[in-house]
Amino acid sequence: MTSTATVEGDGRLRLFLGFPLDPAWAADLARWQARELGGSPALGLVPVERLHVTLAFLGSRPAADAARAVEVAGAVAPGFGPPALAPVHYRETRSVAMLVLDDAGGRAGALQGALSSALAAAGLYEPESRPWLPHVTVARMHGRPPRLDPSVPALGPTSPSGVALYNSVLRPNGAQYQILVSVPLGG
Repeated sequence: MTSTATVEGDGRLRLFLGFPLDPAWAADLARWQARELGGSPALGLVPVERLHVTLAFLGSRPAADAARAVEVAGAVAPGFGPPALAPVHYRETRSVAMLVLDDAGGRAGALQGALSSALAAAGLYEPESRPWLPHVTVARMHGRPPRLDPSVPALGPTSPSGVALYNSVLRPNGAQYQILVSVPLGG
C-alpha cells in the first residue's frame, strides 16, 4: 500500500474507492473530450486529473473510517488481477456525460462486487440497487443534456494496477479528488 496523503482528526471525509487511470491514457481521453465535447456550453468537462473509474462511493464518513476502508481494500484487491477496460459507448444522464467501458473478462466487475460486499459487511457502504456500470465521467451537465453522439475514442484498453481510496473535497469550481492510499491489485 502506498499513501500520498494523511488524515488526522475527527472530521468527516467524502470517501470513495476507484481505479486511477494511467496518465498517458487519461491524457489521450482529455484530448478526445476537448475535441468531441468541448464545444458544448451544456457540458463542463472533467479535468484530466479528476478522471477515474468509481468502484464504491462511501459518502460522508468519519475520518477514522478511511483506515477501515483501506483495510477492506487491502484484504480484497490483492486477490484480483488488473482488469482490461476500454471505451465502448458514450452516454448522457441528467447530470453527467460518461464513457461506458467494456470490462473484458469481467475482472473489474468481480472486484467491484467483492469490494461492495466486504465494505457492506464492515458497515462502510450500502450497495446500490442498480448493477455497477464501469465508466469514466467525462463531463457534468450545466442545464439540459445536449444529446451529443460523439465518436467513441479509439484508446484501446487500460489496465489499472491498483485501487485507490479517494477523498472528494467540494470546492466552488467542482470536487477535488485526493488519493489517500493506493492498494495494488494481485498478479
